[in-house]
Amino acid sequence: MYLVFTTNYFPWLTIIVVLPISAGSFIFFLPHRGNKAIRWYTLSICILELLLTTYALCYHFQLNDPLIQLAEDYKWIHFFDFYWRLGIDGLSLGPVLLTGFVTTLATLAARPVTRDSRFFHFLMLAMYSGQIGSFSSRDLLLFFIMWELELIPVYLLLSMWGGKKRLYSATKFILYTAGSSVFLLIGVLGIGLYASNEPTFNFETLTNQSYPIALEIIFYIGFFIAFAVKSPIIPLHTWLPDTHGEAHYSTCMLLAGILLKMGAYGLVRINMELLPHAHSIFSPWLMVVGTMQIIYAASTSPGQRNLKKRIAYSSVSHMGFIIIGIGSITDPGLNGAILQIVSHGFIGAALFFLAGTSYDRIRLVYLDEMGGTAILIPKIFTMFSILSMASLALPGMSGFVAELVVLFGIITSQKFFLIPKIIITFVMAIGIILTPIYPLSMLRQMFYGYKLINAPNFSFFDSGPRELFVSISILLPVIGIGIYPDFVLSLSSEKIEAILSNYFYR
Repeated sequence: MYLVFTTNYFPWLTIIVVLPISAGSFIFFLPHRGNKAIRWYTLSICILELLLTTYALCYHFQLNDPLIQLAEDYKWIHFFDFYWRLGIDGLSLGPVLLTGFVTTLATLAARPVTRDSRFFHFLMLAMYSGQIGSFSSRDLLLFFIMWELELIPVYLLLSMWGGKKRLYSATKFILYTAGSSVFLLIGVLGIGLYASNEPTFNFETLTNQSYPIALEIIFYIGFFIAFAVKSPIIPLHTWLPDTHGEAHYSTCMLLAGILLKMGAYGLVRINMELLPHAHSIFSPWLMVVGTMQIIYAASTSPGQRNLKKRIAYSSVSHMGFIIIGIGSITDPGLNGAILQIVSHGFIGAALFFLAGTSYDRIRLVYLDEMGGTAILIPKIFTMFSILSMASLALPGMSGFVAELVVLFGIITSQKFFLIPKIIITFVMAIGIILTPIYPLSMLRQMFYGYKLINAPNFSFFDSGPRELFVSISILLPVIGIGIYPDFVLSLSSEKIEAILSNYFYR
């Protein structure tokens, strides 16, 4: 038994993927004794899962090896050679750990949910399985199934526990994401069935496959649409502000922290790794779109009255840096994109959590109705201020390092001439100057002034130990990565070199 647990043959990833949804299904059999038992049960599953993941990755994962590790390969459906293939490399390591960390904190943040609490917590655990499955799939069809598994819980979480316009935003979300999944499915089947005697969905086999350039471009566009909706990339982003504006803040933490990162991960894992020729053709356009996205979202965000919509637009702006990093096809650019994926996962989740805890106290959504709450809720004000600074990329925080590394990626890129590089860097710099406007104006409208202090009979509690614990738990890695970014960069550097070698040696 000891040997089984200490060798790589133990099915670690299968357990990590299947545990949340299978243990979550037992929630419905728990005795009816209020919501306390359900909350503790869900939290203990999440903590167990996080500990399992951390143990497996600490003891069985070699950072200096760019190949797939902890690989599992079981035949699932004999009829058309469908395999249960899981494995992790440097690219998926950061997102898997981020998923475990953010989901555990989101279940702790979901404490105020009392209506249909069993179903709510089950859906959160089902999302957990889908997300870990997406990041660790080594089979295209399995990747698609996990991608879909994670959509239904989000739709239900939105439509059942959202705000006043929840049905509208849930319908918009499912139309966009399910519509984009059609393109993903067509791309998966097209690549899997092309140019081989028997269909194969194995990532390793497909990495070495070559296609006629016209066909590769068609596949690339199909996958790009699917991932552009999820990331989101303009103009396919309009579901995001509505969804974030209406969802419960624990759902927002999962959406901002993990769901958006799946789109960026898909772009690197499938578009870059499997379709390198098409990616090198489209990469200048990715840089242009990413730059436009930073400027557009930074300009649109200050006009939002709804607090959560304003934070949602800041997410769209930050995703622009990831797209630019992926388009640069350089070592620093891609490393910066991966760092931004992890960094924004923490910062986005924290901001939505603090927006939700503020709403729980003052019961106001619109910024122009708020004001003067800093004296009444000083702890929330302090955490909100620090994390807003992290969002505007203050030096010493993770966002600053990520954006700086992406900028280095553009400057050192061999693919572009000097003039386009100068133009893109200049426009990005304008975006970076516009970025501080919306977090700072948000802080001013929420916490400064006299509006709510002078209101009669207006008093409420400050942040409790639970809220402080969640905020500080997210703040520590943000500062940690900002001071020592190698903590994240060392995870993926070998794998990124292996992906980029395709572009320079093919």
